[in-house]
Amino acid sequence: MTRQYNTGGTTSDVGTQGAGQLSGDFFYQKKALIEAQKSQYFTQLADVTSMPKNMGKKIKRYHYLPLLDAANLNDQGIDAAGATILTTEQFVTFPEFIMVANASAAAATAEINDNINAYNTVTGVKSAEVVATAGAAESGGTGLTRITLTKRVVRYLNTTKTNAILARNLGAIVQAGSGNLYGSSKDIGTISGKMPALSENGGRVNRVGFKRKELEGTFEKFGFFDEYTQESVDFDSDADLMMHINREMVMGANEITEDALQVDLLTGASTVKICGDALTVQTMGENDLVTYTDLMRLSIDLDNNRTPKHTTVITGSRMVDTKTLPACRVAYIGSELLPTLKAMKDLHNNPAWISAEKYAAGGTTLRGEEGAVDNFRFVVVPEMLKWSGAGADATGSSNSYETNNRFDIFPILVVGDESFTTIGFQTDGKTVKFKITHKKPGDATADRNDPYGETGFMSIKWYYGFMLLRSERIAVLKTVARL
Repeated sequence: MTRQYNTGGTTSDVGTQGAGQLSGDFFYQKKALIEAQKSQYFTQLADVTSMPKNMGKKIKRYHYLPLLDAANLNDQGIDAAGATILTTEQFVTFPEFIMVANASAAAATAEINDNINAYNTVTGVKSAEVVATAGAAESGGTGLTRITLTKRVVRYLNTTKTNAILARNLGAIVQAGSGNLYGSSKDIGTISGKMPALSENGGRVNRVGFKRKELEGTFEKFGFFDEYTQESVDFDSDADLMMHINREMVMGANEITEDALQVDLLTGASTVKICGDALTVQTMGENDLVTYTDLMRLSIDLDNNRTPKHTTVITGSRMVDTKTLPACRVAYIGSELLPTLKAMKDLHNNPAWISAEKYAAGGTTLRGEEGAVDNFRFVVVPEMLKWSGAGADATGSSNSYETNNRFDIFPILVVGDESFTTIGFQTDGKTVKFKITHKKPGDATADRNDPYGETGFMSIKWYYGFMLLRSERIAVLKTVARL
């Protein structure tokens, strides 16, 4: 419906009206751009060095995998004895310490021991073996049981079992046999047995292979428009009506872009964990609440993925205006999770939450930052998304967020440095990343459909593009939230 001015005390669709006038669009757009920048949460972490200054249809980049990386899988490997390395072997490396909830200790231990073949790196013999033993309840701390392993690296023939272990969120890492020597293994026995030794005669031994990934992101065009009449401006009571319309168009486009980016980050993360004992999101209940231990395990996983603890952020309205946050990882949450985090206790039963005002004077804080726990600094996003009613049956529960009698699942989104690139509403000092077209009523809009030129319009369009650079550096921890 076209925005009009209504007389006789009748309020138009824009609100109450009186007298007004048109003013300069350029000034309004620049002012609106600065305001929009203040409400950005995800764009501030985009990879600045990769942000394109000219709009195209695709972004491409090569990611070269290091030789000693579990992801460097290829069929070129030859070991020190001249034998071809099998790419079908699945090695699982467990962390040095495994702690699980008391209620799930027996099941986790049985699952670890089920259908594994321990690998002797000296003799090369593979045989069924029990490697995991659960300790007594509370041996890992309050509510936790410690599981002791006789071997930290075991071999699974059944990939289904490998995936089941990963779903347990024990901090295990899977490495397939490949032409990369010992990959990402940290096991002393594995590394010692795969050192590239050479005999006096050399020979065709120790061949390795390299692999690269081609990363690609596609741009899409978005836009919307608003129509208005000459009288709706001439007689409006707000002299700055057009300034406000400019502002709301830019703010709306900014929020749409932020939502699109948030969805891409949540769906593109490859480090995904579930809190509590649930194995799937559909079985998460009111007790599957994030804990200090969950955050510690997530930090360990990100460490193993070589995720930097420093984070570069865009702090101003220019692309080149950046700052680095030292020794931290950024975690985005909805406001619903604040009570849970503020009530969280660490392993010594002390409050884990540190409010931002206690450390803000020591450096840069992020837009929306509320506080920190362990290695994570938490940013509260007012429009943080969630999975409504995606959890277990919530009938009879009244202390958790739910939709249609099923628990809502909330993400804790951790974004590592240089993990993605995108286009944002930033400027280079001269141009902007969106285009507003404004044709005022008059000669510019007069045609056979509006011969008097009484109707004008304002449209905004922009490109949005997203490309994952290091998906393993983006993590999602899924949890329920208490009221």
